[in-house]
Amino acid sequence: MSKGKIGVIIEEHFDATEFRRFNEFFPENGYEVEYISHLWGNESLRFGSNPENDVIEFHVDVTTEINNVSPSDYKGIICIGAYAMDRLRYQVSVKKGQKNQAPAVEFLRKAVAEDQVKLGTICHSLWLFCADPDLIKNKKVTCAHNIICDVENAGGDVVYEGYVTADLVIDGNLITGKHPGVVEEFMKAFVAEIEK
Repeated sequence: MSKGKIGVIIEEHFDATEFRRFNEFFPENGYEVEYISHLWGNESLRFGSNPENDVIEFHVDVTTEINNVSPSDYKGIICIGAYAMDRLRYQVSVKKGQKNQAPAVEFLRKAVAEDQVKLGTICHSLWLFCADPDLIKNKKVTCAHNIICDVENAGGDVVYEGYVTADLVIDGNLITGKHPGVVEEFMKAFVAEIEK
């Protein structure tokens, strides 16, 4: 019997370690994993992980259009790490003073507003939150060192432990992990928060 679905927002250049472990850990703990993305009018799109030694180890075929689902369809929503979330910030047209209108950003606005669904990010995936500072302002978070400036400029409160960012930070319904090296700790905390 499924405990519900974990929605994982994904695009090209996703983190392979997180992908592999999500597909193992969450089903082992009773949750279905559903990958969601903006499909640009296609029935499905195939995305590849970041290449390691010129080899793309994992591919995923995504059939769930982010415009067609609601955050409340899921027990939790995770933005996968690496460069995928930067790609999902893309807007076809832009207008001065207008907030980012990318479908994944709009979906995240709904998720943050509902405040019931647990949200998770690892490594670079806070980039999606940075597309609209209202999503991250004053939130205590952690992230990869190379996006600290982006996160702080968007109003996020990055937590430090000495000369590094914290491994894991929980602030309300947002669970953030530093990088794929803490994926085990992140997943355990994410499930614990869902099951509180």
